[in-house]
Amino acid sequence: MAEKIFKKKVELPELFYDLVFAYAISQTTDLLYHFKGNLASVAEAFIIFSVVMVVFINTWMIKSVFINRYGKNSIADIILFMIDVAILLYMSNAFKGNIQDWFQPFAIATGLLSTVLVVQYGTVYLTSKKSADKRISRLMMTITAARTVLVFIGAFLPIKFGIPVALIGIAISWVLPGLFGSILKLHALNFPHILERLTLLTIITFGETIVGIASYFTVETFNFYSILIFTIVGALFMTYITQMDHYIDENRSDETGIRLIYVHYFILFGISLVTVSLEFIGESHIPKNFAILSLYLGLSLFYLGLFLTSPYNKKQLNSDKQVIVFFTISTIIGLLVSLMFNQFSVVVITTALIAVINSIVYVRYMIIKTRL
Repeated sequence: MAEKIFKKKVELPELFYDLVFAYAISQTTDLLYHFKGNLASVAEAFIIFSVVMVVFINTWMIKSVFINRYGKNSIADIILFMIDVAILLYMSNAFKGNIQDWFQPFAIATGLLSTVLVVQYGTVYLTSKKSADKRISRLMMTITAARTVLVFIGAFLPIKFGIPVALIGIAISWVLPGLFGSILKLHALNFPHILERLTLLTIITFGETIVGIASYFTVETFNFYSILIFTIVGALFMTYITQMDHYIDENRSDETGIRLIYVHYFILFGISLVTVSLEFIGESHIPKNFAILSLYLGLSLFYLGLFLTSPYNKKQLNSDKQVIVFFTISTIIGLLVSLMFNQFSVVVITTALIAVINSIVYVRYMIIKTRL
């Protein structure tokens, strides 16, 4: 049996930071309400939503990777956490009205968050005595500095030029770490720690989903379909914790965690789309087919993200192709049935059945494989 690796403790300031991030992600879903019913408006809302989600998630990821490698829960770390939280709270409430109104303050706040990280990596570079840490901190300081400079430049350019420039800065910090895995592996991540951080952030995001569906649980609105809507969320949550708690082998060393980090973009995007869609399907002024497509896109991204974590699974729990095919077929059937009979009752019943059946299949597969 492999020697159990040291598990770095998730500190309380990290959890506080995660709570604010989950709030930021929940606020981002409000951007999907800013469309006027035509296709161009819907496309624009989805693009803006996607970009803002990437900004928030990418910011969380690069900060969490730093804490995983170099965080010490010192007074300095806690103070910087508090500064980040204050900036995030401002960012979370910045995008009100048209993008022309909020792009500049949002970009400036994003640049300030990046500046904090540049300072932290710079400190590691100056104080570290290990060559591996100097290489990693220099690389990440360069990446985050490029992100910072381009985002700040974009903030002060005319918006038609500023947005592309700022997006290039975000793309740099989103893509480049994945291209330098050989350097980042010189100081591997503490895999149990990053797994726990990602899991906790996702669970808190599920909590925001519960808040989103709370309108179905008032004295005036509560009925049978309220229970089914909760069942959808509960089944997705069960599927997620089955994968993260039981399928994945956390006793891994020499990991960059890059795949685990990137696939959580799909998972968090998926949960956010499910959250807003479960609200949409109960509102008469939202086109039903739009709500259905959003819901099943969210489910698909969520399931895709889970299956993409399979390289981290325990050997006996490598994802079976039959399970993946089953999830694919069941989700497509749910989408087609919901589109054909696009009534609120049919959509809720069908989606609840699909989510529950998929969850049962996933749990059953785990039980069967672990008994062999």
